[in-house]
Amino acid sequence: MLSQKARYGLRALVELARAGGAQVTAGELALRADAPRKFLEAILLEFSRNSLVTSRRGKFGGYTLARPAPEISFAEVIRVVDGPLALAPCVSPRLGYRKCEDCPDLEACTLREALLRARDATAEVLERYSLADAAGSGVDAMDQLAAI
Repeated sequence: MLSQKARYGLRALVELARAGGAQVTAGELALRADAPRKFLEAILLEFSRNSLVTSRRGKFGGYTLARPAPEISFAEVIRVVDGPLALAPCVSPRLGYRKCEDCPDLEACTLREALLRARDATAEVLERYSLADAAGSGVDAMDQLAAI
């Protein structure tokens, strides 16, 4: 399930993509993303640490995307905020991979195949969908995610 933090973060990044490289202040992003400013500032700091945004301090400061919008996928953003896309750690191909605590045998697990398919389908969609796709559509990115 997508957290509220990820929703706010995605909305803010889509707004930065729509800004076309212009700096946008945290206050303006909070308004556009309909997010609490302090909470969004913490999310933006996390994005900055993960090279999704760059920030400039001061009177003429603000945020911009660190890379072109077509190069930033929804999957990357969600992983930064919420962690692996997988529903269980045993099907996460990245850093979150580990055997489930209550699973006696990975090979005999009756859930793993379905969870692998769900992870693959989700990742396929979210890896291909970029901030540029959301910014150019004219439809709210969260409405598009809800359709997935």
